Amino acid sequence: MKQKKNIAGTVRDIAQPLAESFGYILWDVEYVREGADMVLRITIDTDAEGGITIEDCEKMHRAIDPLLDEADPIEGAYMLSVSSPGVERVLTEPLHFERMSGWDVELKFYTAVDGSKSLRARLVGLDGEDIVVETDEGEKRFPKKAVAKCETVFDW
Repeated sequence: MKQKKNIAGTVRDIAQPLAESFGYILWDVEYVREGADMVLRITIDTDAEGGITIEDCEKMHRAIDPLLDEADPIEGAYMLSVSSPGVERVLTEPLHFERMSGWDVELKFYTAVDGSKSLRARLVGLDGEDIVVETDEGEKRFPKKAVAKCETVFDW
């Protein structure tokens, strides 16, 4: 069986130019197990007002489906899902940190930092291997490898 990371990378290579041709930003590609099913999740974003719509997701789904059939990067059955990253999104790639600079984020640490396993702050960005945030006490830097999860936070 092909490696999950290799599958996601192969699909990313197929999806990237297609997403760009539609004016979308390829946010993420995941190949994961959900319950008994394998799911190939392609997440797209846009700078257009109103964000990604259901119609955008359907358009990308219809366009990529035959390309995936032709490339055949996945052995066995899987479900294809195309979606937007939503307002609250996990940041993993340099592009994510760049695009979400200025947003409130919650950092969840593997081990407690200053007595806490989480911190809410304003994202400055990614500087090399450090996540940089602005807190009430000023700018702070955390090694990306010390952060279990960095997710945007939206106050509803």
